[in-house]
Amino acid sequence: MPRLTVVVITRNEIRNIGNCLRSVAFADEVVVVDSGSTDGTVDAARAAGAKVIVAPDWPGFGPQKNRALDAATGDWVFSIDADEQVSAALAESIRLAIHSGKYNAYTINRRSNYCGQYMAHSGWYPDRVVRLFRRDAGRFSDDIVHERVVAKGGVGRLEGDLLHDSMPHFESVIDKLDRYSTAGAVALMNKGVKGSLAKALGHGWWAFMRTYVVKLGFLDGRLGLALAISNAEGTYYRYMKLWLLQRKGAFGPE
Repeated sequence: MPRLTVVVITRNEIRNIGNCLRSVAFADEVVVVDSGSTDGTVDAARAAGAKVIVAPDWPGFGPQKNRALDAATGDWVFSIDADEQVSAALAESIRLAIHSGKYNAYTINRRSNYCGQYMAHSGWYPDRVVRLFRRDAGRFSDDIVHERVVAKGGVGRLEGDLLHDSMPHFESVIDKLDRYSTAGAVALMNKGVKGSLAKALGHGWWAFMRTYVVKLGFLDGRLGLALAISNAEGTYYRYMKLWLLQRKGAFGPE
């Protein structure tokens, strides 16, 4: 039977890491790359049997995941975030896929939690992402945020859901809006994209319409509306920060 390595990157994930690692206990190896946790995440991961690598610098999501990939020894790799859990149905699909070896990589459905509700629409489900791949046939893109697996050859599809505890409460919504919009602004600037107030307003408006109308967010009820507003805010902040970064060289306090 081919060996499976699970790779995880962490920073201050003590609230999530236990449930995450328990959900992938079927793996032959777990590699955790931590970027300077101070809350006990490293000790908890080691206690769960993971091979932990501490890398205090932060090169971005893609490069950090490639560090974990470079430390993997399994024939297959499954990438999971600390705030995600593999469902029983998905675990069985992973076992079957590795055994058959029909494809070099596989996509999965990710079901995400927004303020206590797993969303069924809003562009959040089915949120198909490549997470399982042959180690010699895939690598993560070098994007500092919104990285993806780039795999060679055919891509199959797994049954079962990856449960994503993305924004379980409103404080986590605010925190992610700030962190991800900052990283997104830097990524856009590095790609040569120009920011403006008009772009911030326009992209923010379209993010709301896409989430709530095009992606049927209204079917998710009141929290569907809240999520559409959050997406609009995050997009608006990303382009505002880009504009201010290019206008003044910084968007933080003087």
